[in-house]
Amino acid sequence: MSGEPTVGVEPDGAAWDRYLSGRPDASAYHAWRWRGVFERAFGHDTLYLSARRDGAIAGVLPLVLFRSRLFGDFIVSLPFVNYGGIVADDAAASDALLQEAERVAAEGRFAHLELRHRDRTCPALVPKRHKVAMVLPLPATADEAWTALDRKVRNQIRKAEKSGLTAIAGGPEHLDEFYRVFARNMRDLGTPVYAHRFFDEVFAANEGHATVVLVRRDRTTVAAGIALTHRDTVEVPWASSLQEFRAACPNHALYWFVVRWAIERGARFLDFGRSTPGEGTFQFKRQWGAEPSLLCWEYRLLHGDALPDQSPKNPKFKFAIEAWKRCPLWLTNTIGPRLVRSIP
Repeated sequence: MSGEPTVGVEPDGAAWDRYLSGRPDASAYHAWRWRGVFERAFGHDTLYLSARRDGAIAGVLPLVLFRSRLFGDFIVSLPFVNYGGIVADDAAASDALLQEAERVAAEGRFAHLELRHRDRTCPALVPKRHKVAMVLPLPATADEAWTALDRKVRNQIRKAEKSGLTAIAGGPEHLDEFYRVFARNMRDLGTPVYAHRFFDEVFAANEGHATVVLVRRDRTTVAAGIALTHRDTVEVPWASSLQEFRAACPNHALYWFVVRWAIERGARFLDFGRSTPGEGTFQFKRQWGAEPSLLCWEYRLLHGDALPDQSPKNPKFKFAIEAWKRCPLWLTNTIGPRLVRSIP
């Protein structure tokens, strides 16, 4: 180490990505291309900080800045996705990036700074460990994967097949079908839905790394998901199914297809996305053999000492959620994107 790092706004996207290519702890979402997704799909300002030592990047921190009348002003790395935060060569670079982010937050009068790390990264920040990543190691063949499955899961997959469910994979030409299922499911859960444009931007930015998976019964799409490929991992950050087809086990059809599809492409891991321990989605993913890994979201609180809670589990949202479930789909699809852009 030949000197203290200096931190500034990184102007060189190519240099940013070259640095990340050598960092095993960097997620797909740290890549420069996601900056445009956050800016164009949600209209948020971004600030991509780098720490440089002797001219070379020694660490990065992508930030998305929220200004919301409903939910306040805050900064997140990274919102709407599962992973973010600081990626750095050493503690000096990490500390320098954090100090600059804190300065930006203080000068901009933001209420808090949130860094979505996998592990404890910044001891000076307040940690929150309420989510887990659910990751399944994949064997070399689909036959091995089948043998390793819980007997109940195998029975549910057989039930899906007997119910006439079939799955396909494709590109952005299937986004409309995905969105119809996703938007309907979000409404039924009482959750505002992302705009269709968000997924359009995800595919435009991740050409060759994003795939739509559809499960159909005859001509009806009953479940759908989006798979993202990053290095040796396939991740499914967004997936939904229609409640009226639940008895046919569409989610089992979806994920069994993804398991086989990922193995065929040489993936070593399937990331089911984050979950809250003990909830239904957590139990579902656990049945597949996915192992939970406790995530660590870290906060600098600039106003007050209460950690932010914008989750559906917050009691203050209870009546709004129940009312949302009863709204017509055209209304939730219109209003939802305006609300969810401020809910990271």
